[in-house]
Amino acid sequence: MARPLEVSKVPSVMPLALIPGLGHFVVRRQKRAWHLLGFFVAMSALVIFRWDVFWAALSSPHIDRWIATRFLIGCLLLSIAFSVWDARRIARSLFEPPDETAGRSPFRVAMRRFSENSLALIALYVILFFYLVAILAPLLAPYDPAAMGDISATRYLGPSLTHPFGTDEFGRDWFSRAVYGARVSLSVGLLAVVVAVTFGTLFGSISGYFGGFIDNIFMRLVDVIISIPTFFLLLMLVGVFEANLLALVLILGLTSWTGTARFIRGEILSLKEREFIESARAIGLPHRLIIFRHLIPNAAAPVLVSAALMVGGMIGAEAGLSFLGIGIRPPTPSWGNMVSAGGDAIYTYWWLALFPGVLLAVTILAFNLLADGLRDALDPKTLMRRYV
Repeated sequence: MARPLEVSKVPSVMPLALIPGLGHFVVRRQKRAWHLLGFFVAMSALVIFRWDVFWAALSSPHIDRWIATRFLIGCLLLSIAFSVWDARRIARSLFEPPDETAGRSPFRVAMRRFSENSLALIALYVILFFYLVAILAPLLAPYDPAAMGDISATRYLGPSLTHPFGTDEFGRDWFSRAVYGARVSLSVGLLAVVVAVTFGTLFGSISGYFGGFIDNIFMRLVDVIISIPTFFLLLMLVGVFEANLLALVLILGLTSWTGTARFIRGEILSLKEREFIESARAIGLPHRLIIFRHLIPNAAAPVLVSAALMVGGMIGAEAGLSFLGIGIRPPTPSWGNMVSAGGDAIYTYWWLALFPGVLLAVTILAFNLLADGLRDALDPKTLMRRYV
């Protein structure tokens, strides 16, 4: 057990906390200190080493550069503010009597169990890293992803320090296209899951709560949709509608909600017979409050695990459609159409398909490991067994 912090050291925490992580070393929170310090150093290094790009992007009229620069500034300011607030909170708590119930809430227990899962934590870091890369793509990419210079001199260059992922047949830098391609692939995966989970949760909750005739109609509609082969349905819808980012998100989301709907319906059928729901009905709460305040929050944990699994599947689906040439089309880069572009020349120009393929595989694997970690952490049968 760590020795109590001396009172004389508390005032020194606040000035040090202005550099995220240093104040946490003083209050003996080494793990959080390394996280904060590493994040702050990485963001600061990006500003310093890409200062010319950062300064030019600040006044750029392009929305993606505007978002990237403001996001970077916000990350730096928020990390400083959180460091000061958290270090001060921890320093004060060291002189207060220990709370016997601290850390016993289900949420804290779940967070503690998740933090003990090394594979899930690594997966979470990988996912956050890729999303940071996607948001900060205008500041990270060394070249314009669509720039074509002297094609005869720059086409099909192998990986090097100048072009880490090599170049393609038009002389475009493959690393820059992979960085910008992360924005498309990760955005489609996340937003499509938001659409699918939102629609499926509402549909399944209404069906399970009201039951009877409404439940029969809703579930027969789900059965009809499930009976249609999803792959051919996707091909048909993508062929009918123009395959832009918004259309792809809606098509993937609105063809993938049935599993969530059936799953949440089963949870609602079990929960609505519990005593707290009977009490809510007895005091006259309207149906919408019972559904949104009591039923859905209590069924959210398994839905969260399902959503984490679905993100990887959505990213793979987008990549598959782009690989077939009916998803996101060039010159807009996505990992799927990058793999497709390198597929024909994989034996001679192997880097074209290898690097985006590895990025896809690592991302999908990370989401699957994250879902496994969430499932173990949120398992209601073992949630309180270890710490209570």
